[in-house]
Order: sequence, then structure tokens, then C-alpha cells
Amino acid sequence: MSKAIGIDLGTTNSCVSVIENGTPVIVPAASGSRTTPSVVGFTKEGERLVGENARRQAVTNAKRTISSVKRHMGTEWTVDIDGKIYRPQTISAMILRQLKEDAEAFTGESVTEGDIGQLKETKQTLQEAMDHVME
Repeated sequence: MSKAIGIDLGTTNSCVSVIENGTPVIVPAASGSRTTPSVVGFTKEGERLVGENARRQAVTNAKRTISSVKRHMGTEWTVDIDGKIYRPQTISAMILRQLKEDAEAFTGESVTEGDIGQLKETKQTLQEAMDHVME
């Protein structure tokens, strides 16, 4: 059986919930906290970090760490990491994928559907990111 998730993709932090026995439950992040920092980082070795690990590396690797990307949704903003251009939807999809993986680890079930709470102005671009994650 698969689960549906609800996501709050925030500018600073994000969280995910599932319905368990008719009640919404906040899914703990991989770090154990109730929220996941909305931060994506790339190590010098090319590894992608999401959440708390990305936030930690921002101090020593600021040029390869992206935060507050939600502010750029719907704009032409991009970031170049190692010659690869990332748009806000792509970075957001990385955060969404981490939230999905956290929910799957928490429930022990696959996640095939999700809904993101957001402003009407960003719904289209966030839905594109969510569609990419659920593929």
C-alpha cells in the first residue's frame, strides 16, 4: 500500500506529514528534528546534501550551498555548480525528494502522492517540482 504526504515547503525550513489512524503526524527528518532546513549543498567531491547536513557545510562551503530558493520561484534565477545550471524548481525538487524519502523511511511504505501547501502565485512552479519528485 502507498501513502500520500502533505508538505510545507518553507523558505527557511520544510516539513512533511502523513495520516496515521486518521490523524496527521509530522514525519521526523533524517536528523531527528520535526523540520528539515530548506537548504541544498554540494560538497567539493560532488555529493549532494539536503537539510541539516547542507546547512552545516554552508559555513565552510557557502558558494556551493543554496538556501531560501523558494524566494526565486517563478523567476529566471539560476545557480551554477560545477558547470551545471540549477533552477529554483530543481533545487526545490531536491528538498521535496528528501522529505519524500523521510516519509517513506518513517512509514515503511512508498509515497506516490503528495500535496504542497503554498501561495497561489507559486503553485504552478512548485507543482512542477512535485511532479518531478513523484516520477
